[in-house]
Amino acid sequence: MRLTPRALCSAAQAAWRENFPLCGRDVARWFPGHMAKGLKKMQSSLKLVDCIIEVHDARIPLSGRNPLFQETLGLKPHLLVLNKMDLADLTEQQKIMQHLEGEGLKNVIFTNCVKDENVKQIIPMVTELIGRSHRYHRKENLEYCIMVIGVPNVGKSSLINSLRRQHLRKGKATRVGGEPGITRAVMSKIQVSERPLMFLLDTPGVLAPRIESVETGLKLALCGTVLDHLVGEETMADYLLYTLNKHQRFGYVQHYGLGSACDNVERVLKSVAVKLGKTQKVKVLTGTGNVNIIQPNYPAAARDFLQTFRRGLLGSVMLDLDVLRGHPPAETLP
Repeated sequence: MRLTPRALCSAAQAAWRENFPLCGRDVARWFPGHMAKGLKKMQSSLKLVDCIIEVHDARIPLSGRNPLFQETLGLKPHLLVLNKMDLADLTEQQKIMQHLEGEGLKNVIFTNCVKDENVKQIIPMVTELIGRSHRYHRKENLEYCIMVIGVPNVGKSSLINSLRRQHLRKGKATRVGGEPGITRAVMSKIQVSERPLMFLLDTPGVLAPRIESVETGLKLALCGTVLDHLVGEETMADYLLYTLNKHQRFGYVQHYGLGSACDNVERVLKSVAVKLGKTQKVKVLTGTGNVNIIQPNYPAAARDFLQTFRRGLLGSVMLDLDVLRGHPPAETLP
């Protein structure tokens, strides 16, 4: 899905939007009720836990993490696992690690749970963290219990299943899926290792009750941590188009036969709808009677655009480059 050299040069020189329009976005409704219940259940289970593994998306390593985790669960040893490393541009990995260390996060590992990359490092790291900590009333307990936390759809259940494959040679113990909300409750203990004897608690994904900026919310949505319909498929398609153009990923042009790259989402979605036959007849009342016109089905076109390019072309894109380079969020919510 490559452009011709002339078209690619023209696209690269085009004047793309420098910022995404953020006004009027309601992020307050992105926090379902079951998430608050899940956080309370996690807190009540802390006495059973020796260490916490927080899983987050490697494409947004510096934004979108739930600050309530540190506030409410921060008494235990903590390991941050940045999953889906295969979808992120890790050329700035050292700077990312330095940035996180500046925030007090010294134990960080990048993983790809689908291919079990770096997953074998987790249990030795957790064992070392527990060994350096005070286990208090769990000191006489020979088994280790680890709680896995994170925002929705970052791969918590996939991590548990990957650990079981690596250390127990066993298959899936938890449900996984491509959309948020698969895990709804703190589950029973799941064994992931024999030596040391280690069990994990899977937990539901919990978003922060207050998103720090609208663009952070859109990054989370684009990574699949929020159900698409809560944000709006057309809004997400627009933010994906903005992101692809900003990173000079123009494969959508050839895929949909657009002729040239474009920064106008309405124009792009209209072309997508026509190409895919996603149109609908609409009656329009005029002075001479009703007239049937063909109108593009924009939501259907947006869904196809998202499904086709969210994972594939967005792969190897770092959505947090603005944070890494010291640029503040374009809009901070009051």
